[in-house]
Amino acid sequence: MDKEMLTLVAGADDAGTRLDAFIGYNADELSRSYAVKLIEQGAVSINGIAAISKKQTLSEGDEITIIIPEPEPSDILAEDIPLEIVYEDDDLAVINKPRGMVVHPCPGNYSGTLVNAIMHHMGDSLSSINGMIRPGIVHRIDKDTSGLLMIAKNDKAHESLAAQLAEHSVTREYTALCYDNIKEDEITIDEPIGRDTKNRLRNAVRGAAAKNSITHIKVLERFGKYTLVRARLETGRTHQIRVHMSYIHHPLVGDELYGRRRQSEKIEGIKVSGQLLHAGTLGFLHPSSGTYMEFHSDLPEIFKSVLGKLS
Repeated sequence: MDKEMLTLVAGADDAGTRLDAFIGYNADELSRSYAVKLIEQGAVSINGIAAISKKQTLSEGDEITIIIPEPEPSDILAEDIPLEIVYEDDDLAVINKPRGMVVHPCPGNYSGTLVNAIMHHMGDSLSSINGMIRPGIVHRIDKDTSGLLMIAKNDKAHESLAAQLAEHSVTREYTALCYDNIKEDEITIDEPIGRDTKNRLRNAVRGAAAKNSITHIKVLERFGKYTLVRARLETGRTHQIRVHMSYIHHPLVGDELYGRRRQSEKIEGIKVSGQLLHAGTLGFLHPSSGTYMEFHSDLPEIFKSVLGKLS
């Protein structure tokens, strides 16, 4: 079986961090649980010496080397999972991802994802640029975020869509329910986002290696304790809307990572686990024709139910 070698270097902010946590946060395709398995298998070394425990703590400048086995083709199987396809042609598809679905498999978790579903529907007609783990995947949204995603069906289309994302020319608008009353009708949050040095699972405004991040917020409706907003991404950092809304003290309802530390939220008797965030508008230039295309999707039922209770 072919293997991949990944090398990471611990920075000053990583000093004292557990090895498994460091790998889980810094290696995008490796979950923390899978990192533990690799450590136990002797596939992880620190400064050339095999790691002996997941609990080993790091020092600034430590070089962590990880030997990652390439997954066999059988590791990721096509699965007959219901899939809402909003649009499809020979170059691309637009999928309305349900809340609670992970976009792509990660080592140690190869089933039940959007990739498993699109492999069943589209077979080999998916771009290969992102490899076996993420065929066709151009961009991602979080597990508990619902809404529209572009899927590339060949490498040329993938390159075009990825370039549009890099140029910030893709239209991406989200609907979100956040805490408390936002007084302004419109807000632009222009704050760089990087790694949270206190919590490896999170990102933070002006965190480590922060990058330019801009979110445009428009108030749609106020409910006293809550505000419904539309968020338009100018950039596309990981967790951008969630980080920015938390930063201005209006975290998203149900957000267990950036919210108010509740396992779940009850609104008028409706239990909400996971952020109420929906990618409802997606627009881009078609890779072959150059025609601008824009798609819209309705809010998921739980989001509609909560708004119905608040109205």
